Amino acid sequence: MRPLSARRPKPKSSDPAPSRWAWRIERWMMTPSVRLGLRAGIPFVVMLAAGTWYLSDEGRRTQITDTVADIQSTIQERPEFMVNLMAVEGAGDDVAADIRDILPVDFPISSFDLDLEMLRETVEGLDPVKDASVRIRPGGVLEVTVIERVPVVVWRTYEQVSLIDETGAHVSEVVSRLSRADLPLIAGDGADKHVPEALELINAARPLGDRLRGLVRMGQRRWDVVLDREQRILLPEANALQALERVIALDSAQDLLARDVSRVDLRLGLRPTVQMNEAATQAWWQIRAQVDALTTGQ
Repeated sequence: MRPLSARRPKPKSSDPAPSRWAWRIERWMMTPSVRLGLRAGIPFVVMLAAGTWYLSDEGRRTQITDTVADIQSTIQERPEFMVNLMAVEGAGDDVAADIRDILPVDFPISSFDLDLEMLRETVEGLDPVKDASVRIRPGGVLEVTVIERVPVVVWRTYEQVSLIDETGAHVSEVVSRLSRADLPLIAGDGADKHVPEALELINAARPLGDRLRGLVRMGQRRWDVVLDREQRILLPEANALQALERVIALDSAQDLLARDVSRVDLRLGLRPTVQMNEAATQAWWQIRAQVDALTTGQ
């Protein structure tokens, strides 16, 4: 036997642990972002590159575009999606004719090609239309429902005679005031901006009956009430309704407006004045002259 000192040493077994750099790479590969990139990012890049290469040819792009357009057209032009006629509800004959004229729709047309919001705004752009709604009714009918403005007064200016509603919005033009003799008359620049106040004054003047001819806006600040026999009631800027009610009460008690009065001026609330008409003024001066002559003769 060999002596122990002569025996050969056993080789050391290799370390199974990875190296430092291998461990770091392994840890990096296990991070969620890298795993997602390997699982989805690389296939995406490959597909993107392949798609870019395929679509780089103009002929292929044109073919794809035409195919998509054909499929889209086939779906949109199916009978259940086609609109064949228009129905206008809630509008008079003239307004309905105007609506049909201004809407840029050529039937038949696919419902996919109709911009309902644009059509509604176009209809509401008409002066006589207060509100409108547009929808596609079953059966391929484009239904336009309209609420028309209701004129409440006739507004006369130097340029034209118009009908306006309670908000002062323009409804339509008329040839003359006699075209709507059933409506009260207002006149003057800016009168359309004060329609609610004008209606209050007209309502308060009902005791005057047919004597009321209308209201005139003066200097865009106040109103004149115009009566027959060329009489006027000049109202103040503030508290015009109360001032008119006082005049009407005075007329009921003392027949003020039945006398030879040309105007009642209430612009100065503390000092109202009454002006006689020309005939009454001449008669008064004649009487005054006769009295002066008699006094001088004595």
